[in-house]
Amino acid sequence: MELSEDDLALIQVLQASPRLGWADAAKVLDVHATTLAARWDRLTSQGAAWVTAHLAGDPKQMLLAYVAVDCEMNRRDSVTAQLAAVPEIVTVEEAASNRDLMLTVITRSLEEFSERVVSRLKTIDGLTKYQVALCTRLHSSGDDWRLNVLSRSQLATLRTIGAPAGPEPAQMAGQLPQSHLDLLPFLARDGRATAAQIARALGRHPATVQRQLNRVLASGILSFRCEIAQRYSSFPVTCQWFVNVPAGQHEAAAAGIRTISNVRLSASTTGPTNFVIIMWLHTLADVMSAELALQQKVPGIEIVESAVMLRTVKRVGWMLKEDTTASGAVVHGGSLGAAE
Repeated sequence: MELSEDDLALIQVLQASPRLGWADAAKVLDVHATTLAARWDRLTSQGAAWVTAHLAGDPKQMLLAYVAVDCEMNRRDSVTAQLAAVPEIVTVEEAASNRDLMLTVITRSLEEFSERVVSRLKTIDGLTKYQVALCTRLHSSGDDWRLNVLSRSQLATLRTIGAPAGPEPAQMAGQLPQSHLDLLPFLARDGRATAAQIARALGRHPATVQRQLNRVLASGILSFRCEIAQRYSSFPVTCQWFVNVPAGQHEAAAAGIRTISNVRLSASTTGPTNFVIIMWLHTLADVMSAELALQQKVPGIEIVESAVMLRTVKRVGWMLKEDTTASGAVVHGGSLGAAE
């Protein structure tokens, strides 16, 4: 399967506004709504693209951590599978570096991180070492990344019809009633799920679920994103950098890094380094170009380590196949997930 320019354009529309109705998408792309709906069904059925929801990942309200894991080589597959099965470990990647696996973890608190994740790491046979970096500020994440295939006029139209209403101040998931939190797993599996679809699954009245869904969407606790299988994105290489940024310069650094279109994530962290950056790149040769761009955009940046990912096993709760397409399996906890 190859994706056409029309496929990529539809994906970018949904990157910008994941829950946009087909009638409005048709205005942007000048294609009939039923054609777009059929095209999207084809993309999702083949695992080429999908829409999911995850907690916004604000460190002021929850814990976002990046965990480097070492394991015995002959048990690597087993360790990887066990880690991917942990709901709070939302992303699992195999790395070509001095660390075997890179994990992204979301929990509601440091205590929950210790109870549900650290305690689990200690029980996995073959896992020999782990090192934790806690996120202190999430500057940008995967839901900000775009394919950049739409024309200027299409982007202008999209801005006029696709801009969602500003959310209310973000809440902790625990501040919403359980009846509302029951909707979150459905939105993780399909970020475009309608109130009627969720109501059928839960056995509730559609009007009740619509009110609950409206409140969940307005709460600001969720971020929605349209994902694409990396092999179809023209950016098959993932590289993660661990860097030091001068104290007091993190916001300025983040602003400079945002101007680099390849960036999938940037965050301030604790640990041996104080900043992490993830990019999707065309080729391995672009790693050096990206590092030059970082040095130009962020005065005083110290690049300590770079790590190219060999494979993404799980991304924001979604299990991926070897070819980077979605398997259809979604592993998440009640708190969902957030990050790259």
